[in-house]
Amino acid sequence: MSQRPHYNRSRVTSVPGPDDIKRAVLPNGITVLARANFNSPSVVISGYLHAGSLSDEDNKAGLAGFTASALMRGTEKHDFQALYDKLESVGASLGYSGGTHTTGFGGKSLAEDLGLLLSLLSETLRQPTFSHQQIERLRAQLLTGLAIRAQDTREMAQLTFDQVVYAGHPYSRPEEGYPETIAAISREDLAEFHKRYYGPRGMVVTLVGAIEPSEAVNKVNGILGDWDNPQQTDLPELPPVTPLAESLTEKVIIEGKIQADIVMGKPGPERRSPDYLAAVLGNNILGQFGMMGRIGEAVREKAGLAYYAFSTVSGGVGPGAWYVSAGVDPVNVDKAIELICTEIARYVREPVADEELADSKTNFTGRLPLSLETNNGVATALVNLEKFELGLDYYERYAETIQAITVEQVLETAQRYLDPDRLGIGISGP
Repeated sequence: MSQRPHYNRSRVTSVPGPDDIKRAVLPNGITVLARANFNSPSVVISGYLHAGSLSDEDNKAGLAGFTASALMRGTEKHDFQALYDKLESVGASLGYSGGTHTTGFGGKSLAEDLGLLLSLLSETLRQPTFSHQQIERLRAQLLTGLAIRAQDTREMAQLTFDQVVYAGHPYSRPEEGYPETIAAISREDLAEFHKRYYGPRGMVVTLVGAIEPSEAVNKVNGILGDWDNPQQTDLPELPPVTPLAESLTEKVIIEGKIQADIVMGKPGPERRSPDYLAAVLGNNILGQFGMMGRIGEAVREKAGLAYYAFSTVSGGVGPGAWYVSAGVDPVNVDKAIELICTEIARYVREPVADEELADSKTNFTGRLPLSLETNNGVATALVNLEKFELGLDYYERYAETIQAITVEQVLETAQRYLDPDRLGIGISGP
């Protein structure tokens, strides 16, 4: 049995950094990041592969997500029930989720069962069978989910917004696809997507918990280090987004609803952009902090026009949207949109107050340690370090970086990305 290193509690509960994160790139292209926490008997794994809906053709939208969902439906060694029996017998978990740029995975087990968890991760990644029976059961579940989406005003407003703001761009397609595209996807499509995009090159695995980091790297290498896929294909390049010349509104009618939902905004900065932190720090003031920021105060608290109203900077590998979401009485849609535009105009015209920015900074720096209290939180943080090339010392520099952002930077960033006269607006309701 390997000897545990002497990690003291203060070191484990501090933010992760170069001193306690081990990063290794295996010969087959898998990047492993590991951090020890012997205060917990468990180990969390998290990571991703470059297999996302960016490669989906329009008539097969949802293929990447369908493939990710099918991985746990049976392998060459274990059928669907046997896979879950294996996991449940040791209280472990494992799952996959499809995204635009990546397919993510996550799991958890006791440290003594990590070998089993990694073995099942390898097996489901490399040897899924896509059995006809399981694929048809999964298809039925996906179609049910899409039918529910079609009756959800909030979901349909978001989908409509994406189609307006990202017209002709891959971001306009929902990762879940459409009923007609999910119905058209065959078992052969799933197997071909898996053969083309699933492979070790560019894959990232993070492990956090009761295991020495070097041992964690060795375990991943022992189980996944021999994976090779000479046919692995890179995802297509992300094309530029064509900006709107003027505000554009589209509405989806769903009869019988008592609420309308609004999503309005523009493409924002990428996560890697130097503008990102100034954008999210300022957005906290615009539509997050306290009772949903200025927008929540103006639209919900003072005017009483909305059940909820907030703003989000989604970031990501590409230019995710900077948008406002609101749920309102259908008779108040126009008033709510007008008031939101007024708040956005004020935000891009006038600097935020020093006190507002100071409160937002305190909120951000206070939230970080809380997000890193669990193994799962740290594993997610390590994934973000690698995915967005932030550097292993990012979280050590975080508070200083946040404190250095100025009122002027917040305003300049807002003016670069937000324009109340050129917003995409998606509405769904009766």
